[in-house]
Amino acid sequence: MTRRNFKNSVLIMIGLLMIWGNLILVHAGGTNPVYTCNTRYPIVLSHGMGAQYEIAWGITHYWNNIPKELREAGAEVYITSVNSMDGTASKAAAWKRQLLEIIAVSGKSKVNLVGHSHGSIYSRYAISNLGVANYIASHTSIAGPHKGSSIAEVILGLVNGNILEDVANGFFGLIMSDTNSNTVQNLKDLTRNYMVNVFNPNTPNMPSIYYQSWAYRIKNIIGAGMFLPTWQVQKKLEGENDGLVAIESAKWGNFRGVVEDGPYGVNHLSAVDMLFGITPGFDSPGHFVSIVSDLKKRGF
Repeated sequence: MTRRNFKNSVLIMIGLLMIWGNLILVHAGGTNPVYTCNTRYPIVLSHGMGAQYEIAWGITHYWNNIPKELREAGAEVYITSVNSMDGTASKAAAWKRQLLEIIAVSGKSKVNLVGHSHGSIYSRYAISNLGVANYIASHTSIAGPHKGSSIAEVILGLVNGNILEDVANGFFGLIMSDTNSNTVQNLKDLTRNYMVNVFNPNTPNMPSIYYQSWAYRIKNIIGAGMFLPTWQVQKKLEGENDGLVAIESAKWGNFRGVVEDGPYGVNHLSAVDMLFGITPGFDSPGHFVSIVSDLKKRGF
C-alpha cells in the first residue's frame, strides 16, 4: 500500500467513526440530540382535575409521551400527583409536600412549574398562600381556568346534594385511587364567581416568579369529539374554548397565545397528549419541548 493510499484509508476510517459516533448521539438523544430543554431548574408537571398521574391502576398516564420527550431533550422532569377530585386548598397542601420532596431530591433551589387545568390553580394557591414562592422560578399554565369554568357550574348543578355526588366520589376513589374524594368542592372551587371574586383577589402573583399561559381551541365538531356537548355549551356562555376551559379564562400572566393546530384544533385533553397523540396536525410533546426550550432561553 502506498503512502497516499494509506493516508486516504485513514481519513475514510476517521470519517466513518465520526458518522458512527453521531448516530449514537442521535439515538441516545431521541429526536433532540441537542439538549434544548436542559433548563437551569427542574421541570415539575402537575395534572388537572378528574385524574391522577397514573390512570386506571397505571394502565395509562396523564402526560403520556411528554415526560419522555422532555427528558430526551435534556430536561430534568418530576411529576406530582394529588387527588383527582378535591378542593383547591386540599390539593395545594398535598402538592406542597411533594414539591418540598422534589427540592430535596433534586438538590436545586427552585423548579419550573408546568400545570395543566386545575394543576395551574392549586399550584398558584400553594405559591401565594402556603409559603413556597421561594421555590418557584416560573409558573406555566396550560389551559388553566383562572377565571373559572361554566362547565364546572353545569356539572355542579347535576351532582350537588344527590346520589350522583356519592357515585362520583366512589368512581374517582376506585379508578383514580383518590383518598376521600370531594367532587362537589372541586367543582365549587372552579366556578366563575368563586375564581373571579374570591380566589384571584386572595391569590396574587408573586413578583419573583415568571407567570405565563397558553389557551387551546376546538375548531369544529370533529375536533370536539367527546367534548362536543361541553364545547357547544361553553361556546354560548363564554366564547371559544377547548371543551372545558374558555380562551379568556385561560389567560394568566404573560399570555403566549391560542394553540389551535391542525384542521380540527386542540381540545383540553389532547393539549397534554392524553388522547395518545391522536390529534392530526398537533404534536403535544413537541409543543412542550418548545415551551421548556423557551424557559431555558429565558434563563430558567
